Order: sequence, then C-alpha cells, then structure tokens
Amino acid sequence: MGKVIGRRIRKALVAKDSRKLRYNWNDITYFLEVARARNLVRAGQRLKVDHTTVSRRIRELERSLNTTLFKRSKSGFTLTETGLRLLQYAEGMENQANSITETVIGVESAQAGGAVRIASMDGIGSFYLTACIADFHKQYPSIQVELITDTRLLDLTRREADIFVSFFKPQGRRLSVKKIGEFRISLFAASAYFQQHKSPGTLKELEDHSFIDFIDEHIHIKENRWMSDILRPSHTVFRSTSLVAQYTAASSGLGIAMLPSFVASHNKDLRPIMPNLFSLRDIWLSVHEDLLHISRIKAVQSFLEKRIAADRGALLGQNKRQRA
Repeated sequence: MGKVIGRRIRKALVAKDSRKLRYNWNDITYFLEVARARNLVRAGQRLKVDHTTVSRRIRELERSLNTTLFKRSKSGFTLTETGLRLLQYAEGMENQANSITETVIGVESAQAGGAVRIASMDGIGSFYLTACIADFHKQYPSIQVELITDTRLLDLTRREADIFVSFFKPQGRRLSVKKIGEFRISLFAASAYFQQHKSPGTLKELEDHSFIDFIDEHIHIKENRWMSDILRPSHTVFRSTSLVAQYTAASSGLGIAMLPSFVASHNKDLRPIMPNLFSLRDIWLSVHEDLLHISRIKAVQSFLEKRIAADRGALLGQNKRQRA
C-alpha cells in the first residue's frame, strides 16, 4: 500500500513539474530591445524584423510567464515591476552570452554592440557630450548612443537611462557613482553688448549691468544655481530653463551670462568678464550596478572617463579653445 501511495506522489510531482512555466529563450532578446527602445518599431529596426513580430514575441513571452512585463501607452512601453525584475536576469543572460564571444575570440576582438542611453543636463549634453560622440563612433561603430537632456531627474533604478552624467552626486539603490571631472563657470558677454555698455572692473560696477539667468522656480537642481555663487543681479533681462537659450541670448549681445567654459568656448566673440569671479562644479558618472559588466556600457563609461580627463584643461577654462 505504501509503495502505491509513493508512486502516486511521485506521479503527482512529475505532473506538477510538467506544468512549470516554459518560455522561448529567443524571446528574451525581443524583451531587452523593447525595454531599451520603449518602442516596437525601433526595437524591430534594431532586430531587423517587422514590429509586428516584436509585438507577437513579447505577447508570447508574457503568456508563457503568465505576467505583464510592459505598460502600454501612447508614449511607448515602460517596464512593470515584474519587467524590471526580469530585466536584471535578462541582462545577466546577455552578459554571459557576450562573455562566450569574448572567451572564444578574445576581448579585444569582441564587438560591443547595441544602444546605450545617456541622460544629462541640457548644456553639457548639447555642447560637450554631443561633440564627443563622433570620436566614440569611430571606435565603436556598432554602438548607438541615445542622449536625453531633461530638466527632471531621471531614475536609473527604473532604467530610464543606462548612464547618467550630472553636476551632483546622485543617490539611489545599487548605483555605481564616480566623480570623473569638474568644470569652471564664469561670466561672459559678446562684443555687441560692450558696444552699449562699459566693461565692469569691480563688483559695484557689475551691479549696473544686464544679466541672463535661469528661471528660479524651474531650477530643480541646486547645482544649477551658479549665478548666486558670485552675485545676485538686480537687473535680469532674460531668463530661460535652457542653457542653450542663455548662450544664444548672450551671443546676440542681450546681456551677461554665467556660462560653463565648455559652452562659452563655442563662440570666440564671447569675452570673459572679471575672470577672478568663477565657480566650479563636479562631473559625476552613474551606472546601475546590474549594467557594469555589459560590454557596450563599459565601452561608453571608459570612453567618457578618458575623454573628460583629457579635456580637463578646457573644462577648467585653462585652454583658449575647447576641442570640438
């Protein structure tokens, strides 16, 4: 009797085991691309398949795992909490697959490929990081760089970006954060401005001039309040949330702007005002710990660290002209 019961238990366990969730490993590739592209069409382009194929494979993966991996909306696909957990394992699988290639053909021969999304502030993203991408592409033509310049703080823990380049030290769960440089901010104005105004030589004289600055209520990061590091101007003629707009306004002769060296160096007509008045900001590079061993992430991280170190003089305003 005992043997019969034992056989029934084993049979039940086998039957239960056969009902375990199964999925197609190849669907993980589709999942990763949609998680990164947040769009079926772009994911399909990267995978060289039609977007309907991507949609079908994602639905099949969700059906196999009996869960919802993405929230669908007009703005695209965003990961659910379950999707975020799966992403950690999926990227681990991808990393192990890349390790096979590196082991077989050698690390130097292995080509890191795919997309890397960098988030940063408007100014450094538009004026500095973008200027670096051409050189990076020559070294890694198979890596596509996506740059987000946003006034809000993006969440690396929710994978809104892969790498974050910031002026402040981010706080977050399981983030690898490293200071990789610093830059100088000082006052600049165009020659057109000085056709109507006398160049100031003292703080008292500076108070009589017209200034360009950020919009106070839209400054979400205290590190962007750099004008207040040296003075609080009484006459501001133009404000903008965009450092690009401030640079353009200063270049047209509208007023005096406090600009990073990597911004002002793009216009030879911008003249420094009282160079002894300046401030410094740190440059921080942040990556989620789960991404540190992915080849394309390592490639971008290493490139930025080396490039910013090489450009130290220009970033600190010690060179006449920043490398384009």
